[in-house]
Amino acid sequence: MKAIWNDTVIAESNETVVVENNHYFPHDSIKKEFYKSSNTHSVCPWKGQAHYYSLEVNGKENTDAAWFYPEVSELAKGIKNYVAFWKGVQVVE
Repeated sequence: MKAIWNDTVIAESNETVVVENNHYFPHDSIKKEFYKSSNTHSVCPWKGQAHYYSLEVNGKENTDAAWFYPEVSELAKGIKNYVAFWKGVQVVE
């Protein structure tokens, strides 16, 4: 799978995990040069507290377009530190 934003591959892996129709990419599969830590957090009742990244690609920014769970509930242990996307990021095979 590939995550693409602004015509650039920002993550690529054959080992994504699908949860609630989102592909979660292993943390080591993201191209870290495009990611900036964000202070945004949200809470999922069964996964835990999500942390966010903003993307910066070719001079454009996509605020809080990626999220991950550094600590998870027992039910979500398969996606600990895996990264998922929204806000116009395309995930394709």
